[in-house]
Amino acid sequence: MYDIVVVGAGPAGLTAALYARRADKKVIVIEKETFGGQITYSPKVENYPGIARMSGSEFADMLVEQVLSMGAEIELDTVNGICENPDGGLIVKADGADYTCKTVIIAAGSKHRTLGLDREEELVGEGVSYCAVCDGAFYAGKDVAVIGGGNSALQEAVLLSEYCKSVTLIQNLPFFTGEAKLLEILESRDNVKFITDTVVTSLIGEESLTAVELQNSQGEKSVFETDAIFVAIGQKPENDVFKDVVSLDDSGYISCDETCITQTSGVFVAGDCRTKKVRQITTATADGASAAIAACRYIDGI
Repeated sequence: MYDIVVVGAGPAGLTAALYARRADKKVIVIEKETFGGQITYSPKVENYPGIARMSGSEFADMLVEQVLSMGAEIELDTVNGICENPDGGLIVKADGADYTCKTVIIAAGSKHRTLGLDREEELVGEGVSYCAVCDGAFYAGKDVAVIGGGNSALQEAVLLSEYCKSVTLIQNLPFFTGEAKLLEILESRDNVKFITDTVVTSLIGEESLTAVELQNSQGEKSVFETDAIFVAIGQKPENDVFKDVVSLDDSGYISCDETCITQTSGVFVAGDCRTKKVRQITTATADGASAAIAACRYIDGI
């Protein structure tokens, strides 16, 4: 039996495993896709304290190596659910095996919703981004576009408008669904433009993005030149398989605060899959530490 099963090998899950091993707990991390999580797709990371510059994959590799050196196990498998163990504790059910444990830390993360266009993944870091906080500074003084019209898109546009030459918001609806106050801020800025009733239909550029093809609600197509697009059409948490174990909010995130303690005994949560306002590497690693410490205290009966 494991002391802790961590579901997800992103920054939150791997940090949780690191802290748990430092507390001498028997730990396994189960990941279904990529060790390191979504951060591996970021070609440049310059906002992690103490490290001026690195790629997301470099960060992930260092963290995985550190966790393995501490004695944690890492398994590539797909978790399908969590249930009570008749003999005590919990069972994490996966495609390849069932894992019995005393506690579970869910760090399944969330994925940025994509446009679903050809070469979108190929151009990530070369003009396609999903995070202005992460990548916006690389486009200071340049022309960029934000795809979306909700709060996330408006917030991205506000941030980008502070140092980009121009910011164009492209929304598929005839109106913006974000907060009126954010829209007022953007409307007051000379370098912000708006395109509504329009969708992006293709990405243009060889090694990097140079333009996008647009199509409005009347079917008219046009080419819009831009140095980068920031896709802000929402995120999708990976929590469906846990809905019978923990409470999910209307958007599918696990309802939990900074304690990382869920309402289910022995189940904890960390990272982007929980309700929170800021989703960054630093907040993910902070969650991982908090969840691991809480799980260790639970095991030790403190």
